[in-house]
Order: sequence, then structure tokens, then C-alpha cells
Amino acid sequence: MHRSFRVFVAALLGVAFIACGCEKSAGEGSGTKPTPKANRFEVFELLNPTDIPYRIPALAVAKDGTLIAVADYRHSGTDIGVTDKGRIDLHYRLSYDNGNTWSDVMPLIEGKGADSPDFMNVGYGDPCIVADRESNRVLLMSCAGNVSFHNGTRNNHQNIARFYSEDCGRTWSEPEDIAESIYSQFDNSHYGPVRSMFVASGRIMQSRITKVGEYYRLYCAVLIKDRSQKHMNYVLFSDDFGGSWKVLGNINEPAVYNTADEPKVEEFPDGTLLISSRYEGGRYYNLFVYTDVNSGAGVWEDACFSGASNGGVESKSNSTNGEVMILPIIRVEDNRAMYILLQSVPLGPSRANVGIYYKILESEEEYYMPGDVAKEWDGVKQVTTLNSAYSTMAWQKDNRLGFLYEEETHGASNLAYGGYTIIYECFDIEDLTDGKYTYKK
Repeated sequence: MHRSFRVFVAALLGVAFIACGCEKSAGEGSGTKPTPKANRFEVFELLNPTDIPYRIPALAVAKDGTLIAVADYRHSGTDIGVTDKGRIDLHYRLSYDNGNTWSDVMPLIEGKGADSPDFMNVGYGDPCIVADRESNRVLLMSCAGNVSFHNGTRNNHQNIARFYSEDCGRTWSEPEDIAESIYSQFDNSHYGPVRSMFVASGRIMQSRITKVGEYYRLYCAVLIKDRSQKHMNYVLFSDDFGGSWKVLGNINEPAVYNTADEPKVEEFPDGTLLISSRYEGGRYYNLFVYTDVNSGAGVWEDACFSGASNGGVESKSNSTNGEVMILPIIRVEDNRAMYILLQSVPLGPSRANVGIYYKILESEEEYYMPGDVAKEWDGVKQVTTLNSAYSTMAWQKDNRLGFLYEEETHGASNLAYGGYTIIYECFDIEDLTDGKYTYKK
């Protein structure tokens, strides 16, 4: 339906495709403790059931190659606002050698819990992160405050905290609340004023194509609850590295409507944007095509489900967020260049057996419509056999995939909402595809 828009933007940008819900409780699963591997590291550990648990990993690669891993340190044992005045900190670690060794655990920000003199500093959780490819700047955002997503109202909702690092993640600024600048954009929409908003954890995506001003464009995906309690997804974009955010496309046309949950966003080689939204049994996918790149105007297609019924991304008996990413590859058997689309989820049943699905894109027709993306994925790499849940990924300077995920490595937390050890592993494209494909450097 919008094919002409896609051809237009590809010509405009000079880009051609070379043929080539928010509760986060732990699930029931089983498995044996994995054999130690050289490329595996326990970045944030839950060693005993009584320890303060970790949740919700985020990972970025700075311009100088530093890996920046961030996660919730949940004194409260649960999400922001579920426990009144529940304290949550953000911890981080750095690796200067592509994940082989890591710094000590450091506090990025400490929530004050019941001792907080204000709403903002009760707790910080669900981080998302991006490192600029052309400077030493890093942006991190998180939920903050003392109201859960489910209980939010237009005038009493979670904060959206923004942090900056100017030195590749070594030190961080004090948090700023930017929630009102985003909430207010929905006040006169068909669905507003919105009651709650949640910026998806993990990876903020930086465009490889679009640069308006000093920085390449940023995209993050959000879950909102409108005034009638319906859940829907939008994508926000920023051309000043997170200084300000605008809604992508028409504010009256959500990317995913009603079936929406925690989302992620990625960019195809021709500039088309992909949103991936968590859902019981799989994912929902939709595509956005620009009509005017500079202003962010464009059109969303109709979201399509991906799961067992269409050979897509299956996530048995769980609804958990993962990461989506596209990379250039070479098919080994004929040296042909193409792309690979990755999606991480717990394979299940329940929150267990985290893995990475992959879909080979030989031509633009492979992502012409959302239904094309949703169906007939090519394979999956199971990463763990243990209870496991949220995951994220980043492409490292050594041309390997850094993968950060939640795992009950040493058992579960005693707290009702669970907690995990946060595991880092890294993979070549060959590891994910049984040697059939390699990265196109």
C-alpha cells in the first residue's frame, strides 16, 4: 500500500537494499547450570536467595569500544511504584576489552526509598541506553518515582529520568525528569490525555541513515495507557541526542493498538522502521514508512502477529520483552551479501530458555509488509536452559554480538517478584546460524 513512499525515501537518502504488560515476575522453568564458557560472564550476580535481586538489563557500546552494562538493583524486589516508596538503584559495569573482563559494580544512581524528600528520587528502574557513534556521549533513560505503570494517571504518573555521560559511560550526570515534555504531546490526541507511559528498557536505537543536525537520529519505543485504559505503542524520535523527543508519524495513529505491550524499534536498510511488541506466544510487528524524513511524518501499516501459527517468533506461555536488531551478512555457500534480523525472547515454556531467533532477508521484498516480517523465520539459537527472561543486545567493535540477559544462574530470589543474575555472552554470526552466514564487515 505504501510501497511508493519507501521507494521515495530510499532515493532521497541514497540508500539501496543490496541484494545480498509490564509485570515482570519470574517464570517456572527447569534446566541444569550451564557449563562455564570463555565468552560468558556474570555481570550482576544474585548468589543467594536473600540477596537484593537484579532485573532488566541494558547494554551499549561507546565510540571507543567500551561496553556499558546497566541493570536495576531492586531493594524493593519489584517494579517502580508496586511497593510504596520502594527503593530501586541502577548499577553499571564497564568492559574495555570486548567483554573479556569487567570493572567493579558501580552505582549509577541510588534511589532513596522511604527516605526520599521528593517523588523523583524514590527509585529508578527499567533502563534504556544508547552511545553516540560520533562522540563520547551516552544517553540513559529510566522510569522513576513512586507510581506503578498500572496505577498512573495524567497528573500522577511515573517520571522519565534522563542521564548523560560525556566520557563513554565512566561518569554520569544527575537525573532530569522529561516526562511532561512527552506526555503533553498526547493531551489533544484522540487517545489522550494518556494515563501512563513506559519507555521500553534495553536499547535505544540510533539511525544509521538519518542525520538532522549534529547527531544521527535516535528512536525509542513507548507503551502508553490511554484515557480508556487501552494499551498502545508509539515510537519517539530525537535529533538532538535525547534533548527533546517528538512522536513519530501521526499522533492519532499508534504503531500497535490495543494488543500492545513493551516494544523495541529497529531500522531497515532503506530507512523503513520496524516496531516489535511483546505479546503472549510471540511478538507483534509493524512497519513505518516516511513521507517526510525531516519532520518525522509518515505512515504505519497494520501490525501483524508472529508466532507458532505462521512459523514466526514463538515464545511459549510467556510474554516477555527481548531485543530486535538487523545486521549485514554474507551467505557462506555463495558469498552473497544480505541481511539478518534478530529477535531475542524466552523460548519457554514460561520464562525460561532464552534464545535468539533469526530471519534471513535476501531482498527488500522480505520486509515489504509487516506480515512478511512476521512469518517464516529461519532458525533459533538457544542461549540457556535455565529460567530466564528479559534480554538485550549490542554490536561490539570486534564484530561480535554482545548479549545481556536475565538468568536464574544460582537459583531464584526469595522475593515474590523474583530476580536474576544478569549474564553477558557474545556471539559471532556463525555461532547463531550454524556457520551458514558470516558478518559483512
